[in-house]
Amino acid sequence: MADFEQHFIQSADGLSLGYRVYAGDPAQMPLICLPGLTRNARDFHQLATLLTAQIVVAPTIVSVDYRGRGTSDRAADPATYNIGTECQDLLLLLDHLKIDKACFIGTSRGGLILHILTSVAPERIGCVIFNDVGPVLEIQGLRDIQSYLTGAPALAGWPEAVRHLKSIHGQGFPALQEDDWQDLAQSIYVDRDDRITADCDPAIGRAFATLPLEEPLPDLWAQFDQFADIPMMVVRGENSTLLSEATVGEMQARRPRLRAVVALGQGHAPLLHVEPLARDIISFLNSVTGD
Repeated sequence: MADFEQHFIQSADGLSLGYRVYAGDPAQMPLICLPGLTRNARDFHQLATLLTAQIVVAPTIVSVDYRGRGTSDRAADPATYNIGTECQDLLLLLDHLKIDKACFIGTSRGGLILHILTSVAPERIGCVIFNDVGPVLEIQGLRDIQSYLTGAPALAGWPEAVRHLKSIHGQGFPALQEDDWQDLAQSIYVDRDDRITADCDPAIGRAFATLPLEEPLPDLWAQFDQFADIPMMVVRGENSTLLSEATVGEMQARRPRLRAVVALGQGHAPLLHVEPLARDIISFLNSVTGD
Protein backbone atom coordinates (compact mmCIF):
# COMPACT_ATOMS: atom_id res chain seq x y z
CA MET A 1 0.00 0.00 0.00
CA ALA A 2 1.17 3.54 -0.70
CA ASP A 3 2.67 5.36 2.25
CA PHE A 4 1.34 8.78 3.16
CA GLU A 5 2.04 11.49 5.69
CA GLN A 6 -0.75 13.04 7.76
CA HIS A 7 -0.64 16.81 8.10
CA PHE A 8 -2.81 19.63 9.46
CA ILE A 9 -3.33 23.30 8.81
CA GLN A 10 -5.45 25.86 10.63
CA SER A 11 -8.48 27.36 8.90
CA ALA A 12 -9.24 31.09 8.94
CA ASP A 13 -11.72 30.47 11.77
CA GLY A 14 -9.34 28.38 13.84
CA LEU A 15 -10.23 24.77 12.92
CA SER A 16 -7.58 22.11 12.51
CA LEU A 17 -7.97 20.71 8.98
CA GLY A 18 -6.38 17.38 8.07
CA TYR A 19 -4.94 16.20 4.79
CA ARG A 20 -2.83 13.31 3.52
CA VAL A 21 0.22 13.62 1.28
CA TYR A 22 1.40 10.76 -0.92
CA ALA A 23 4.85 11.90 -2.05
CA GLY A 24 5.61 11.92 -5.77
CA ASP A 25 7.77 13.68 -8.33
CA PRO A 26 7.83 17.38 -7.39
CA ALA A 27 8.32 18.28 -11.06
CA GLN A 28 4.84 16.96 -11.88
CA MET A 29 1.66 18.92 -11.36
CA PRO A 30 0.23 17.65 -8.04
CA LEU A 31 -3.10 15.86 -7.81
CA ILE A 32 -5.64 17.10 -5.24
CA CYS A 33 -8.43 14.69 -4.25
CA LEU A 34 -11.71 16.15 -2.99
CA PRO A 35 -14.30 13.76 -1.47
CA GLY A 36 -18.08 13.82 -1.30
CA LEU A 37 -20.52 15.41 1.14
CA THR A 38 -19.96 13.25 4.24
CA ARG A 39 -16.80 11.49 3.06
CA ASN A 40 -13.13 11.91 3.83
CA ALA A 41 -9.56 11.53 2.60
CA ARG A 42 -9.58 7.74 3.06
CA ASP A 43 -11.85 7.44 -0.01
CA PHE A 44 -8.81 7.92 -2.23
CA HIS A 45 -6.28 5.64 -0.54
CA GLN A 46 -6.67 2.68 -2.91
CA LEU A 47 -6.59 5.01 -5.92
CA ALA A 48 -3.48 6.75 -4.62
CA THR A 49 -1.84 3.34 -4.23
CA LEU A 50 -2.58 2.47 -7.86
CA LEU A 51 -1.52 5.84 -9.21
CA THR A 52 1.74 5.80 -7.30
CA ALA A 53 2.55 2.39 -8.76
CA GLN A 54 1.27 2.76 -12.31
CA ILE A 55 1.56 6.37 -13.49
CA VAL A 56 4.78 6.69 -15.46
CA VAL A 57 5.96 9.63 -13.36
CA ALA A 58 3.64 9.77 -10.37
CA PRO A 59 2.70 13.19 -8.99
CA THR A 60 2.41 14.14 -5.36
CA ILE A 61 -1.16 13.29 -4.30
CA VAL A 62 -2.98 15.30 -1.64
CA SER A 63 -6.23 13.95 -0.21
CA VAL A 64 -8.36 16.37 1.77
CA ASP A 65 -10.54 16.11 4.87
CA TYR A 66 -13.04 18.98 4.76
CA ARG A 67 -14.00 20.66 8.01
CA GLY A 68 -16.15 18.32 10.10
CA ARG A 69 -14.95 15.18 8.31
CA GLY A 70 -12.27 12.61 9.02
CA THR A 71 -9.27 14.05 10.87
CA SER A 72 -10.53 17.65 10.70
CA ASP A 73 -12.17 19.52 13.56
CA ARG A 74 -15.92 19.87 13.71
CA ALA A 75 -17.17 23.42 13.32
CA ALA A 76 -18.84 25.26 16.19
CA ASP A 77 -21.11 26.89 13.59
CA PRO A 78 -22.69 24.26 11.29
CA ALA A 79 -23.52 27.05 8.83
CA THR A 80 -19.85 26.98 7.78
CA TYR A 81 -20.41 23.55 6.23
CA ASN A 82 -20.97 25.05 2.79
CA ILE A 83 -19.09 24.83 -0.50
CA GLY A 84 -18.03 28.48 -0.39
CA THR A 85 -16.26 28.10 2.95
CA GLU A 86 -14.84 24.73 1.92
CA CYS A 87 -13.47 26.34 -1.25
CA GLN A 88 -11.74 28.99 0.88
CA ASP A 89 -10.28 26.20 3.05
CA LEU A 90 -8.98 24.57 -0.13
CA LEU A 91 -7.33 27.80 -1.31
CA LEU A 92 -5.68 28.11 2.11
CA LEU A 93 -4.28 24.59 1.71
CA LEU A 94 -2.98 25.30 -1.82
CA ASP A 95 -1.25 28.43 -0.57
CA HIS A 96 0.20 26.56 2.41
CA LEU A 97 1.62 23.87 0.13
CA LYS A 98 2.81 26.49 -2.38
CA ILE A 99 0.78 24.86 -5.15
CA ASP A 100 0.14 27.37 -7.91
CA LYS A 101 -1.66 24.90 -10.19
CA ALA A 102 -2.91 21.36 -9.68
CA CYS A 103 -4.95 18.60 -11.23
CA PHE A 104 -8.10 17.89 -9.24
CA ILE A 105 -10.38 14.93 -8.72
CA GLY A 106 -13.74 16.06 -7.36
CA THR A 107 -16.20 13.43 -6.19
CA SER A 108 -19.77 14.74 -5.89
CA ARG A 109 -19.43 17.71 -3.49
CA GLY A 110 -15.77 17.96 -4.47
CA GLY A 111 -16.84 18.69 -8.04
CA LEU A 112 -19.18 21.42 -6.81
CA ILE A 113 -16.30 23.01 -4.89
CA LEU A 114 -14.31 23.02 -8.14
CA HIS A 115 -17.15 24.92 -9.83
CA ILE A 116 -16.72 27.58 -7.15
CA LEU A 117 -12.92 27.48 -7.44
CA THR A 118 -13.08 28.18 -11.17
CA SER A 119 -15.08 31.32 -10.38
CA VAL A 120 -12.55 32.68 -7.88
CA ALA A 121 -9.17 31.22 -8.88
CA PRO A 122 -9.35 29.53 -12.30
CA GLU A 123 -5.59 29.79 -12.71
CA ARG A 124 -5.12 27.17 -9.96
CA ILE A 125 -6.85 24.43 -12.01
CA GLY A 126 -4.62 22.54 -14.44
CA CYS A 127 -6.88 19.57 -15.14
CA VAL A 128 -10.08 18.11 -13.70
CA ILE A 129 -11.70 14.73 -13.17
CA PHE A 130 -15.35 15.06 -12.14
CA ASN A 131 -16.55 11.93 -10.36
CA ASP A 132 -20.31 11.57 -10.91
CA VAL A 133 -21.01 15.27 -10.68
CA GLY A 134 -21.67 18.08 -13.10
CA PRO A 135 -23.42 21.44 -13.40
CA VAL A 136 -26.86 19.81 -13.02
CA LEU A 137 -27.77 17.57 -10.08
CA GLU A 138 -30.80 15.36 -10.70
CA ILE A 139 -33.42 15.73 -8.01
CA GLN A 140 -33.90 11.97 -7.68
CA GLY A 141 -30.23 11.53 -6.86
CA LEU A 142 -30.44 14.25 -4.22
CA ARG A 143 -33.48 12.57 -2.71
CA ASP A 144 -31.65 9.23 -2.68
CA ILE A 145 -28.80 10.83 -0.72
CA GLN A 146 -31.30 12.36 1.69
CA SER A 147 -32.88 8.97 2.22
CA TYR A 148 -29.75 7.16 3.33
CA LEU A 149 -28.45 10.10 5.37
CA THR A 150 -31.76 10.32 7.24
CA GLY A 151 -31.65 6.64 8.19
CA ALA A 152 -27.93 6.45 9.07
CA PRO A 153 -27.65 4.29 12.23
CA ALA A 154 -24.88 3.56 14.71
CA LEU A 155 -23.70 0.03 13.92
CA ALA A 156 -22.55 -2.71 16.28
CA GLY A 157 -19.47 -3.82 14.33
CA TRP A 158 -17.71 -3.89 10.98
CA PRO A 159 -19.64 -6.89 9.57
CA GLU A 160 -22.87 -5.03 10.32
CA ALA A 161 -21.48 -1.92 8.64
CA VAL A 162 -20.76 -3.91 5.47
CA ARG A 163 -24.25 -5.43 5.52
CA HIS A 164 -25.76 -1.97 5.99
CA LEU A 165 -23.88 -0.57 2.99
CA LYS A 166 -24.94 -3.51 0.84
CA SER A 167 -28.58 -3.05 1.86
CA ILE A 168 -28.48 0.60 0.72
CA HIS A 169 -26.17 0.50 -2.29
CA GLY A 170 -25.99 -3.13 -3.37
CA GLN A 171 -28.45 -2.80 -6.25
CA GLY A 172 -26.57 0.16 -7.71
CA PHE A 173 -23.10 -1.35 -7.30
CA PRO A 174 -23.11 -4.92 -8.64
CA ALA A 175 -19.49 -4.44 -9.78
CA LEU A 176 -18.18 -4.37 -6.21
CA GLN A 177 -16.51 -7.44 -4.74
CA GLU A 178 -16.49 -8.36 -1.05
CA ASP A 179 -13.16 -6.64 -0.40
CA ASP A 180 -14.51 -3.49 -2.08
CA TRP A 181 -17.44 -3.40 0.36
CA GLN A 182 -15.08 -3.86 3.28
CA ASP A 183 -12.79 -1.09 2.01
CA LEU A 184 -15.83 1.15 1.54
CA ALA A 185 -16.99 0.56 5.10
CA GLN A 186 -13.51 1.35 6.44
CA SER A 187 -13.42 4.60 4.47
CA ILE A 188 -16.89 5.84 5.45
CA TYR A 189 -17.10 4.76 9.08
CA VAL A 190 -14.99 4.99 12.22
CA ASP A 191 -15.02 2.93 15.43
CA ARG A 192 -15.91 5.43 18.13
CA ASP A 193 -16.89 4.35 21.66
CA ASP A 194 -17.40 0.76 20.50
CA ARG A 195 -19.91 1.83 17.86
CA ILE A 196 -19.36 2.14 14.11
CA THR A 197 -20.53 5.56 12.96
CA ALA A 198 -20.04 7.83 9.96
CA ASP A 199 -16.74 9.71 10.23
CA CYS A 200 -18.24 13.17 10.00
CA ASP A 201 -20.15 15.72 12.03
CA PRO A 202 -23.80 14.51 12.19
CA ALA A 203 -24.86 18.12 11.60
CA ILE A 204 -23.75 17.80 7.96
CA GLY A 205 -26.10 14.90 7.25
CA ARG A 206 -28.95 16.48 9.22
CA ALA A 207 -28.72 19.72 7.25
CA PHE A 208 -28.74 17.92 3.90
CA ALA A 209 -31.54 15.58 4.97
CA THR A 210 -33.82 18.58 5.59
CA LEU A 211 -32.96 20.37 2.32
CA PRO A 212 -36.22 21.18 0.49
CA LEU A 213 -36.22 19.36 -2.85
CA GLU A 214 -39.61 20.20 -4.29
CA GLU A 215 -37.83 22.02 -7.13
CA PRO A 216 -34.48 21.30 -8.83
CA LEU A 217 -31.47 23.12 -7.45
CA PRO A 218 -30.03 25.99 -9.54
CA ASP A 219 -27.63 24.74 -12.20
CA LEU A 220 -23.94 25.65 -12.41
CA TRP A 221 -23.54 26.05 -16.17
CA ALA A 222 -22.27 29.62 -15.77
CA GLN A 223 -19.53 28.34 -13.47
CA PHE A 224 -18.76 25.34 -15.70
CA ASP A 225 -18.28 27.68 -18.65
CA GLN A 226 -15.55 29.48 -16.72
CA PHE A 227 -13.29 26.43 -16.70
CA ALA A 228 -10.37 27.08 -19.01
CA ASP A 229 -9.70 24.85 -22.01
CA ILE A 230 -7.85 22.31 -19.86
CA PRO A 231 -7.76 18.51 -19.87
CA MET A 232 -11.09 17.39 -18.40
CA MET A 233 -12.67 14.02 -17.69
CA VAL A 234 -16.08 13.14 -16.29
CA VAL A 235 -16.92 9.79 -14.74
CA ARG A 236 -20.59 8.83 -14.60
CA GLY A 237 -21.75 5.83 -12.63
CA GLU A 238 -23.74 3.54 -14.90
CA ASN A 239 -26.52 3.41 -12.29
CA SER A 240 -26.16 7.00 -11.05
CA THR A 241 -29.34 8.92 -10.26
CA LEU A 242 -27.43 12.17 -9.63
CA LEU A 243 -25.59 12.77 -12.91
CA SER A 244 -27.60 12.18 -16.09
CA GLU A 245 -26.42 11.17 -19.55
CA ALA A 246 -27.99 14.39 -20.84
CA THR A 247 -25.84 16.51 -18.53
CA VAL A 248 -22.69 14.65 -19.58
CA GLY A 249 -23.66 15.21 -23.21
CA GLU A 250 -24.07 18.94 -22.64
CA MET A 251 -20.73 19.08 -20.81
CA GLN A 252 -19.10 17.52 -23.88
CA ALA A 253 -20.91 19.92 -26.21
CA ARG A 254 -19.46 22.85 -24.26
CA ARG A 255 -16.02 21.25 -23.87
CA PRO A 256 -15.52 19.01 -26.93
CA ARG A 257 -12.21 17.64 -25.62
CA LEU A 258 -13.80 16.45 -22.38
CA ARG A 259 -13.32 12.71 -21.94
CA ALA A 260 -16.46 10.93 -20.69
CA VAL A 261 -16.25 7.51 -19.03
CA VAL A 262 -18.97 5.25 -17.64
CA ALA A 263 -18.21 3.36 -14.43
CA LEU A 264 -19.88 0.05 -15.28
CA GLY A 265 -21.82 -1.61 -12.49
CA GLN A 266 -21.53 1.40 -10.18
CA GLY A 267 -23.90 4.09 -8.96
CA HIS A 268 -23.26 7.30 -7.03
CA ALA A 269 -20.45 7.83 -6.49
CA PRO A 270 -18.14 5.37 -8.25
CA LEU A 271 -15.15 3.86 -6.47
CA LEU A 272 -12.33 5.13 -8.65
CA HIS A 273 -9.88 2.28 -8.00
CA VAL A 274 -12.25 -0.41 -9.31
CA GLU A 275 -11.30 -1.76 -12.75
CA PRO A 276 -11.67 -0.92 -15.58
CA LEU A 277 -12.30 2.63 -14.35
CA ALA A 278 -8.87 2.86 -12.71
CA ARG A 279 -7.18 2.19 -16.07
CA ASP A 280 -9.15 5.04 -17.66
CA ILE A 281 -8.01 7.43 -14.91
CA ILE A 282 -4.39 6.31 -15.22
CA SER A 283 -4.54 6.77 -19.00
CA PHE A 284 -5.99 10.26 -18.59
CA LEU A 285 -3.40 11.34 -16.03
CA ASN A 286 -0.55 9.90 -18.12
CA SER A 287 -1.81 11.95 -21.06
CA VAL A 288 -1.81 15.07 -18.90
CA THR A 289 1.82 14.57 -17.86
CA GLY A 290 2.74 13.80 -21.44
CA ASP A 291 4.37 10.48 -20.54
